[in-house]
Amino acid sequence: MFSRYLVWPLSHEVTNVARSEATISRSGLRRLSILSLVAAVGCAVLVGGCGRAGAAAAELSAQEVAELRAAERSETVLSKVFRVDQKYRSMMGPHEIVELQLGSDLSEGSDDILWITGYRAEMVSADGKRPMPQEFMCHSNLDIDVASHQETLDVDISFSPRLFTLSQGQLEIDFPSGYGIPVHRRETMALTTQVLNLNHDAPKIDVRHRVTVTYVPDSATAGRMRALQPVAAYGLALTEGESGHFGVEAPEEEVHGPGCLVEQPASDHSYEDGLGRVFTGHWQVPPGRQENRTLVTHLMNVPYETEMHYVAVHLHPFAESLELRDLTADKVLFRAEASQFPGKIGLAEVDHFSDPDGVLVYPDHEYELVSVYRNTSGETQDSMAVMYIYLRDRRVEERIAELRGRGV
Repeated sequence: MFSRYLVWPLSHEVTNVARSEATISRSGLRRLSILSLVAAVGCAVLVGGCGRAGAAAAELSAQEVAELRAAERSETVLSKVFRVDQKYRSMMGPHEIVELQLGSDLSEGSDDILWITGYRAEMVSADGKRPMPQEFMCHSNLDIDVASHQETLDVDISFSPRLFTLSQGQLEIDFPSGYGIPVHRRETMALTTQVLNLNHDAPKIDVRHRVTVTYVPDSATAGRMRALQPVAAYGLALTEGESGHFGVEAPEEEVHGPGCLVEQPASDHSYEDGLGRVFTGHWQVPPGRQENRTLVTHLMNVPYETEMHYVAVHLHPFAESLELRDLTADKVLFRAEASQFPGKIGLAEVDHFSDPDGVLVYPDHEYELVSVYRNTSGETQDSMAVMYIYLRDRRVEERIAELRGRGV
């Protein structure tokens, strides 16, 4: 399963939790007013229509939402203590990978299926209690073993191994009520935590990650949950080949966009598309403004007409924005803006998207990711640009209903 990973002792804390339904991105009242306007005009302004998801979301009453929230549990993990004593660029700092199982204290049978509804990561002091600056956060990842996930749920459906990534600018994911990622209680997940230091020469600071996973047992849902499937749309830069269109043999600019930049990689992570081209998802940004357009249709691999209900965004310092475009419909589905720490390097806040009604996506549409960086440092920096998109997966919902009917 995850035997190749180094396993450190875990510090766990399991509790029942209650939380607010409202989720607003960093844009605060500006975003709230925009969403209100969208709802007032039939969701036509920002996303071009709510589609059929609105009726499904209306099935949950306020009482049902309250009951689901009351049934939520959380499990908290403290990473080992990281000593930050020098500068570390993105992806280069000390890290740890541990194994994690949820619901170890739940009963067999009726509580085998768990719905993950939220994920939070914080930087804390060595004693795990005092908040520490988020500038030391590189990322926190939660991954599943795909083969084990398919086996335990007894499904032959393609899944992304990455359930969550949190980094500077967004330290919490809270799905709309009634939505979650179903996992089996016996599944083992891999939790990766890594630190970052872009500003201090020799700080000698001890920090830890405190990660909290929120979930609800299926036995407490009365069959009300809807399944989300994470897909990753990530920006790419071409390092070898003649066309910056991942997975497209004969690209047409009017259909597939201009393609991504030719740029130097910032690390040795690369992707081949099977057509003689090599791409990187971690590329260099020289001083000045850089706009990169990546065709992400093959990466999203939308299986059928469905809705996206949540989008988390991963960017590096000096990012200005990241935008998901439907090229076929010629419209923006979501644009995330980023703000920098004042007076130092790092991301203070990054927008996210959350909507119980959802935005329709289609298997026969072309999609493009547009990242904008403005490097004001005077020297070359590194970059990534990822949207973790959570799509409703009715196939998994059907399978969970079958398992529920068999008493699993």
